[in-house]
Amino acid sequence: MTYTEASLDALRRTGDELADATVAALFDRGEVGTFNTLMRFVSTAGAPLPDGLPDVAREYLRATGVPPSWVDWAEMEKARLFFIDNNVHISTALSFASMPACYVVPHVARLLSATHGLKYPAKRMAETGQFTVHLMQPGAFEAGSRFVPAAQKVRLLHAAIRHHLVREDRWDTDALGTPICQEDMIGGQMFFSLLVLDSLHRLGIHMSQEGAEAYYYAWRVVGAMLGVGQDAVPRTLDEARQFLDLYMIRHMGPSEEGAHLTRQLIDLYEEVVPGTFFDPIVSALVRHLVGDTCADWLQVPRTPWDTVVRAVPHLLGVLETIEDRSPLGAWALDRLGHLTTVFELSSLTRGRVMHYAIPEQLKKDYGVSSMVPRGRRWTPPAASVG
Repeated sequence: MTYTEASLDALRRTGDELADATVAALFDRGEVGTFNTLMRFVSTAGAPLPDGLPDVAREYLRATGVPPSWVDWAEMEKARLFFIDNNVHISTALSFASMPACYVVPHVARLLSATHGLKYPAKRMAETGQFTVHLMQPGAFEAGSRFVPAAQKVRLLHAAIRHHLVREDRWDTDALGTPICQEDMIGGQMFFSLLVLDSLHRLGIHMSQEGAEAYYYAWRVVGAMLGVGQDAVPRTLDEARQFLDLYMIRHMGPSEEGAHLTRQLIDLYEEVVPGTFFDPIVSALVRHLVGDTCADWLQVPRTPWDTVVRAVPHLLGVLETIEDRSPLGAWALDRLGHLTTVFELSSLTRGRVMHYAIPEQLKKDYGVSSMVPRGRRWTPPAASVG
């Protein structure tokens, strides 16, 4: 598949027909409050839907309650094993690369600042982290799992944001296209998949081609569950590279909102890191993973730790050697990675389950497999745009 300015322009005009119609009906009938209240009790797949749930919501939940028919479950299991083996590294990439990448797209940063209170940056990070952990659990799509209801709610959340911004005339659709359009949804899918793989590579993490492809495939499934039309979605890592390169060249740049969101993100993680001595490593890690140009746009401060962070791949290489040569070491590192991820997530959520409720209004002001043979190392596809 070849992506062009014209093909991406077309994607900017399209939202999510099913979710948009559901949200419009809920607002027109004054049923959003009822929906949010009752959906707090729907947190696992296969659970009975509560009495009193609006009919339009009930129909939507039934229509979106199963994964796409084309899912390859063997590939999804490979992705789960890849996540288990790299969970702490993936969490690091999501936190310090994927989220800042969202902020380096000015219209996305503006939208995020309108829909997530800037005083509570932990909310979006908690939602993203919990969503990913739910996805990578065994039986994520089976009865009793939390992933499918979370995906259904996030899809409606995106539709509600589109509804508010357009109805309240707070979005220039002529200049910017539909808010949370298909292009931006695919772009977000790239941030949480290909960009994570890029970051793991930059950190010196050893990955197989098979593992990288499986992780990317899992996020293709996520995109489908979130209402991304599959006709335009990159099928391969090479196509993903082509899309992401063109998307970023079209949209990335500095913005006041992006810098403010980044500062909030850095402050958040400096609070998580014990003490203050290691605080600058947060900024240094963001700069290392997104590069100096994007870091400067986001006003990420330079610190003496910038040089120290470059040694991270060497340290991780030593840990990987221990993991490869010792089953006990591999078990210990996997447990450490799991505990680190749990600690980070619990710090962000404060033990709460994120419910992804439909906002009844927006902010009034925008504000500002585990063992991998060494001979099968994955390397990022070459850049396709000069």
